[in-house]
Amino acid sequence: MTTISPAIGLADGPTDTVPRGEYPRPQFDRAHSWRSLNGEWEFARGTGHVFDATIVVPFAWETPASGIEAHWLERAVYRRRFAVPSEWQDERVVLHFGAVHHEASVSVDGVLVGTHVGGSTHFEIDITNALSGDIDHEVRVEVYAPVDKRNIVHGKQRSMPRDDYDSCAFTPSSGIWQPVWLECRPETFLDALVLTPTADLTGLQVTGRVRGEHSATAVVEISIDSVDTDTASTPVSISAAALEEGYVITVTQPRLWSPSDPYLYRVRVDVASDSGVDRVVSNAGLRRIETRGNGIYLNGRRISLRGVLDQGYWPETGMTAPTDAAFVRDLEIARDAGFTMVRKHLKLEDPRFYHHADLAGMLVWAEPASTGRFSAAAARSFAAQIRPMAESLGSHPSIVVWGLYNEEWGLDWDLPNDPEKQAVVRAAFDELSGLDSSRPIVDNSGWTHLETDLVDWHMYDEHPSGWARKVRELVESDDPTFPVAVAVDVTVDKALMIGRSVPRDVPFLNSEFGGGWTSLDRGWNLHWQTQELRRHDSIAGWVWTELNDIEHESAGIVDASRTLKDDGGRPARYANAETTPVFDIVPVAPGRDIVAPDGRVTFGVAVSHHGADDLDVDVFIAWGPVFGLEAESTELRSGRVVAQPFILSDAVTIETALPDPGNARRLHVILRSEGAEVGRGLIDVVR
Repeated sequence: MTTISPAIGLADGPTDTVPRGEYPRPQFDRAHSWRSLNGEWEFARGTGHVFDATIVVPFAWETPASGIEAHWLERAVYRRRFAVPSEWQDERVVLHFGAVHHEASVSVDGVLVGTHVGGSTHFEIDITNALSGDIDHEVRVEVYAPVDKRNIVHGKQRSMPRDDYDSCAFTPSSGIWQPVWLECRPETFLDALVLTPTADLTGLQVTGRVRGEHSATAVVEISIDSVDTDTASTPVSISAAALEEGYVITVTQPRLWSPSDPYLYRVRVDVASDSGVDRVVSNAGLRRIETRGNGIYLNGRRISLRGVLDQGYWPETGMTAPTDAAFVRDLEIARDAGFTMVRKHLKLEDPRFYHHADLAGMLVWAEPASTGRFSAAAARSFAAQIRPMAESLGSHPSIVVWGLYNEEWGLDWDLPNDPEKQAVVRAAFDELSGLDSSRPIVDNSGWTHLETDLVDWHMYDEHPSGWARKVRELVESDDPTFPVAVAVDVTVDKALMIGRSVPRDVPFLNSEFGGGWTSLDRGWNLHWQTQELRRHDSIAGWVWTELNDIEHESAGIVDASRTLKDDGGRPARYANAETTPVFDIVPVAPGRDIVAPDGRVTFGVAVSHHGADDLDVDVFIAWGPVFGLEAESTELRSGRVVAQPFILSDAVTIETALPDPGNARRLHVILRSEGAEVGRGLIDVVR
């Protein structure tokens, strides 16, 4: 073991000019020796190899950005020429694919070099031995993307015949939909790298795997770069065997990663052997996520997971982000709305997304794509994602929850009654837990849990009284059930647990909720439904549905182009703030939360506080126009409470009357601590 001083910061390097030309794998960075193959490829529909079109990679062939816009095409072939840089002549040349949906057969210079099945996972092929003596080379990729996707993993891509959940599925993204690139490396190279914070957060365990003819005698050097000075710590030299065992580097004066300070260390690993030196750079954050009773703790401090559902679709590019900046924009939208977590829904996203989440300090719930129906083949297809997910994403400090199945999708909505399906879910949970138990795992998000570290549920109800009653029953009952619409005109009661009562020693989360036909309705529901969740101290977090509109689904806080929608003057950041008022009323409707024929209102205001320390909070009120963001009258102090972390405070009684003249006004309830505003809520009052 050795001791090093901390690095400071992390920054991206320059990007290329081709579509999505930035380096694709920042957690396994060989950017010193790569070439992008994104851009124009020749394209042949079917299997006839008649290349009569041009497609822009990495955009799926259904998308406008691809230049093809072919729907329900099952087979196609890609072709392009490429050159290998002359300085790579003594190196191994490796062809990388971020993801290809769903089956790919790859040939180089007429030689089949590899195949891959699975539309969401990265794969690579050493093509050195297939390269002919020519300067220019040809790569072909034959793709099979079945229109019947029910027995393969496809997440929210629409299937034909349809899936049970077709009403909330979208246009497929077939073919190459993540970047393609070349890298060079020596014959003996670093094949895998995992960076894990030590339990006491004073260092990093660096674990990796070296492959190649000289792996037994290779020397591995590990160092942490100081980004601001472009210098590195003195390298630690170990053997490849020691790396595979895991080597701990202690950090002096460790700086922990958190949403408020997303500090990253840059770790460099050099593998030196008789075949040359392979260098890989990765990023790590010192942080610990754990559960204790109903609480979720980050670095020993209790936090709430105030999340939003993010399905990762864009209007012109489908499942592929149009630019690297699009990931940053989505994270900014979530942050500005007060969310602290993104649930990346039923999709293993482009690695650049998780990289930007690390940089931004946004927490992430990560989960794989789902299948449609249950079969042995479907179960194998789903399970094949688990190890790649854990190994490729496990070093990201932003990821704080692992998800597996969702709402029994791919289980025919029959998990409680089928031992075979239960065995599949338990096997998935056990495998993921064996790969990474440092994060809580959700076995089947939404309901019917078997073995889970978080008890979560999905519930939708646009009636405030009904919503409040259902939340209360879910929190208080030992064996709660709630109605779920599993198809049009088909509603069934779902239980939270199978075969046992709800455990009281794990966190509770409402991991999908929302409601309202218009954006104004949805802004109103977000406000009132979120505060109802905050009324219950045992609820550890929530996930609002959703970040952005997608095709026919208009549930986003922004539209498909990421423009903020009309929320009726109820910014999501008020409901999701660390500190916010909770009103003791049952609201009536948007624009008229309280109907007061005589103009007088009386109600209680408690404070929900999800910070680290007690807070003395003064409660003020002021009047303004309905739907307005600003108060117009002078603020009046109505009382003071002591807000303790994660304990709903005592209530302050508000007694006031509509100002004259006026039949409708908005009452702003402002929370201040030491004079500074720490939270705000809104109530529209009409006579």
